[in-house]
Amino acid sequence: MSFQVPGGMLLTGAMLTFYRTTSAVVFWQWANQSFNALVNYTNRNANSPMTVNQMLMAYATATTSALVTAIGCKSMWQKSAGPFIQRYVPFAAVAAANCVNIPLMRQNELIQGIEVSDEDGNIVGKSRVAAVKGISQVVLSRITMAAPGMLILPVIMEKLEKIAWFRRMHILHAPFQTFAVGCFLSFMVPTACALFPQKCSIDVSLIQRFEEDSYKDIHKNTKGSPPKVVYFNKGL
Repeated sequence: MSFQVPGGMLLTGAMLTFYRTTSAVVFWQWANQSFNALVNYTNRNANSPMTVNQMLMAYATATTSALVTAIGCKSMWQKSAGPFIQRYVPFAAVAAANCVNIPLMRQNELIQGIEVSDEDGNIVGKSRVAAVKGISQVVLSRITMAAPGMLILPVIMEKLEKIAWFRRMHILHAPFQTFAVGCFLSFMVPTACALFPQKCSIDVSLIQRFEEDSYKDIHKNTKGSPPKVVYFNKGL
């Protein structure tokens, strides 16, 4: 996560600058999803190992979803919307890919459950419901992290490109957008990570309602006295 700002600003700046041609969209979406796959893998819950096949499937699916969304939006908006709306193709693709990439990179948590503990840190069992909550929060955090730069910068660029000297200086567009994205990310990375607590909690009553077997394990591991709330690491 420490490389999120420099890596994200370079890739997001490129996506926002080179959105006009399909080949550029394909290349930069692929590059961005390769970076995101690495970030999602290194910031998963470390207690949930993945096989190589699972990682490759997650990477391929997320990249495909980003490309399909980007190319689909570009094609549709070219026919039904003006050039300004096409500037939002990168954000649509990034948001769609995050909804696919993160759950797939952490699929073992959804299948097998994530470790939950009592308030003293003693592991009392696993829960798939907890995994759904944690992963959903991470997806929302990642989209929130990217949103300000990718939603506000197109408006700024649309205004600046109406200024004659700036419009002529094409060489400045990419560095300007990259720097601006970096400024947004400098604030949004810590803000988005702080939206939800790292040590997340869930009511045991929810586990009892939706995961009878997991609740039985918690009940057994706590010698018949399960806590009302259990805690887990949601990842980043």
